[in-house]
Amino acid sequence: MKILTLLRHAKSGWDDPVSRDFDRPLNPRGRRAARTVGLEMKAQGLAFDLVRASPARRVSETLEEVEAAFGPLEAQFDQRLYLASTATLLEIVRSAPDEAERLLLVGHNPGFEEIALRLSHRDEAGLRGQVEIKYPTGTLAQIALPVEHWVDVAERSGQIVRFIRPRDLDPELGPDSE
Repeated sequence: MKILTLLRHAKSGWDDPVSRDFDRPLNPRGRRAARTVGLEMKAQGLAFDLVRASPARRVSETLEEVEAAFGPLEAQFDQRLYLASTATLLEIVRSAPDEAERLLLVGHNPGFEEIALRLSHRDEAGLRGQVEIKYPTGTLAQIALPVEHWVDVAERSGQIVRFIRPRDLDPELGPDSE
């Protein structure tokens, strides 16, 4: 069994006068949400053997806040994760080393929502249905995949076993005009 965890970057600031999307920072609410999710990850005892992340500023700042609450993650930054398509995400997952049982990817939508839906099937808890509605910023989805080798990951074979949204942990982090 392999475990894939997808953490979407927290809310970024559109007010900041950066010239490139890549350089957009988190806003204060995003920083708080990332730290809150990091605390929940720690409380639930999550662990990862390999962490790969987009090098975008809002992702690296999300990781900083998560690590402040969770502990070190030792992420490897991978340019392919910046605004990655579903095909690219699937390639990254399938090329992960088999020694890593628990893979964490930190990046962006719409790719994360699409890959979560593509790899999972309906579940009794209704977590896939929640992803179908919306995969908000700062949210973590965890998918259990019934394979021994990452290369064997197939569409609709997994099950979403966790879907942690910042607003579920702190109502003040609830939806607005994302």
